[in-house]
Amino acid sequence: MSADIFLDTNVFVYAFDASAPEKRRQALAIINDDSAGEWTVSWQVVQEFSSTALHRFKIPMRPTDLAAYLEVVLWPRCSLFPSPAIYRHALKIHQETQYRFFDSLIVASALATGAKVLYTEDLEHGREIRNLRIQNPFLPQKT
Repeated sequence: MSADIFLDTNVFVYAFDASAPEKRRQALAIINDDSAGEWTVSWQVVQEFSSTALHRFKIPMRPTDLAAYLEVVLWPRCSLFPSPAIYRHALKIHQETQYRFFDSLIVASALATGAKVLYTEDLEHGREIRNLRIQNPFLPQKT
């Protein structure tokens, strides 16, 4: 699956965060609106979201609810799985950017899917790495 946009884990976490209503609204808009282009995720996003939902949510998600969310939302959009090439590329990105390894793995995964934009709150908004632009969708909108 080729997609225009790669979503980081925090987009899915905010979709369930009642304590941050504006970020929740924005996350749900991104997940539910394909008008800006197709989005995708990697196995890492599925793994991180699952762990967070089961163990770090204020009210943990029930395993049956997580299973349903995975089947309906994440698995259909998961287009990248671990490989030695992804880990090698992540190490190169880590060396180039000094990002933490798991952030470098997200960038390497986004690049491997062919995405042009990575939506994440964790990295430098506006930075370009190769042909990938990092965008923080949770920044306040300027009017």
